[in-house]
Amino acid sequence: MEEILNLLPHRYPFLLIDKIIKIEEKSITCLKNVTFNEPFFTGHFPENPIMPGVLQVEAMAQASALYGLKKNNLTSKDIQIFFMGMDKVRFRKPVTPGDQLSIHVNVLLASSSKIKTECKITVNEKTVSQAELIAMIILKKDYN
Repeated sequence: MEEILNLLPHRYPFLLIDKIIKIEEKSITCLKNVTFNEPFFTGHFPENPIMPGVLQVEAMAQASALYGLKKNNLTSKDIQIFFMGMDKVRFRKPVTPGDQLSIHVNVLLASSSKIKTECKITVNEKTVSQAELIAMIILKKDYN
């Protein structure tokens, strides 16, 4: 967890990655444990708590960013990553308290300024959501 906090700028309640499971040449797998104490469950929906799809996409984006940062030996202190787009987004099954999300990211394109990934989230090896994501990478010294 300390490594994730050193890499990503996100903090509670918006940090949606609990653990990096493995990182390979063109992929990363991360975990998110969904608990009943998640702040979004108080309003989505109190009688039938379901993790919002937009937060599942954000978890995929954070896992994609972790890949880019680790592979390039950078941290969020060095670069700013801007989410630019998403395609082929699908939500297959609801995510509820107690689920453990396995976030699988395959890199389709990675350059010094852009990353495009194909992502899916599984719970018990069943796909609950998927998307293709695109992000822009800017060195902070060039951004200011």
